[in-house]
Amino acid sequence: MAIPSFKSKLAYSSGNLSVNLIAQAFASYIVFYYVDVLGVKPALISAAMVIHGIVNALLNPLFGHISDRTSSRFGRRVPYMLFGMVPLAALFTAIWFPVGTGMTLFWYFLTVVLLYDILFVMVVLNYSALFPEMFTTMKERASVSSWRQMFGILGMIIGVALPPLVYGKLGWGPMGAIFAGIALLFLVIMVSASKEKVVVQREEIGFLQSLKFTFSNKAFVFYVIGSFFVQFTFAMLPAAIPFFTKYVLGAGDESNTVLLGAIFIAAIPCVYVWGRLVQKWGARQTVIAAVGLYALAMIPFLFVSSVAAAAAAAAAIGIGLAGLLVLLDVLLSEIIDEDEKRTRVRREGMYFGMNGFIVKWGVSLQAVVLGFILEGTGYVKDAVQAEAAVWGIRSMLSIIPFIALLIALVFFFLYPIRQSNTTTRNGDHKQ
Repeated sequence: MAIPSFKSKLAYSSGNLSVNLIAQAFASYIVFYYVDVLGVKPALISAAMVIHGIVNALLNPLFGHISDRTSSRFGRRVPYMLFGMVPLAALFTAIWFPVGTGMTLFWYFLTVVLLYDILFVMVVLNYSALFPEMFTTMKERASVSSWRQMFGILGMIIGVALPPLVYGKLGWGPMGAIFAGIALLFLVIMVSASKEKVVVQREEIGFLQSLKFTFSNKAFVFYVIGSFFVQFTFAMLPAAIPFFTKYVLGAGDESNTVLLGAIFIAAIPCVYVWGRLVQKWGARQTVIAAVGLYALAMIPFLFVSSVAAAAAAAAAIGIGLAGLLVLLDVLLSEIIDEDEKRTRVRREGMYFGMNGFIVKWGVSLQAVVLGFILEGTGYVKDAVQAEAAVWGIRSMLSIIPFIALLIALVFFFLYPIRQSNTTTRNGDHKQ
């Protein structure tokens, strides 16, 4: 297969704008919208988010295995993306147009979210699985991962920082429709540039045997546990920030945009820096540095009390977050390369699927922790909060993610692959 052109790398990378736009808008605002705006009980929405996490998690390895075993003239991954793009955009829109009240609204939410899960996993897993197949050297992967995350950060800015401005003027439903349209446009651009390799050894083993091979890979086990705790913090921060700005800082919705925008604007230039560092230091050493910086940046949220100070702390978070955005797929790609030497099969679908299965529990854990802290500390909607509730909200942006990242740091330290930046999929490994 010819070396991908810069144009095709850019077009492929642009798909991450769509992924992060809809994923982050959902993770950041869906609980706030249904609990604080529509008035559904926090415990019900927490229960729905747990169910969402379970279904989403189970779909990832199942769809990954099916994708690995697919054989068509269009490839293993592209057909699923082509089929799922438009329904995915439609279901994302439907989430923001609530139907009914009380339990009727709860059941509507749960039903639409579960259908959305099916299409989201179908599209996003196959998009992710193409990354290590299309880009085979560390240099290519570091470069493309940097571009992907630049587009991804733009998607986060649209999906996380801009909603208060959009729903404040147009309403929540039109916001969902606009975001869905933007996501669909970039998915079409991405698919147009996604070229699968013609000669790829298709997986023939059964699902359970494939699971056994996956979890016998020590590098994957250490990686995925570390990734789980990192992804938990990714979900916790944007979900907690609307509560933090409203009830701790006493600021308006526009402050959500300031804090979240500070994170992502600071991250954009750092993405390029981390891409260069991973080529120089290797994936393991670089991810350890990124996790450490990310964890330290959580501490100021214990005491900041103004929007300006909180924005400065948020910008510090963006530095470490940028590194993790670049590195997670690079690490998983080198794990897949090592697995191919052992099994003689390319199993991107199963590895990305099992990674999705495990890290998606981070989103559910975030919803449980958020609901537990709000309920347990005496949170009251649209009221001045008790001191316990204020400290509970602060902890969701400081103590809790800090502890999660310390755990992640241990597992990334134990990660066993220590190859240099000269590693290629089909080449020798210079130690």
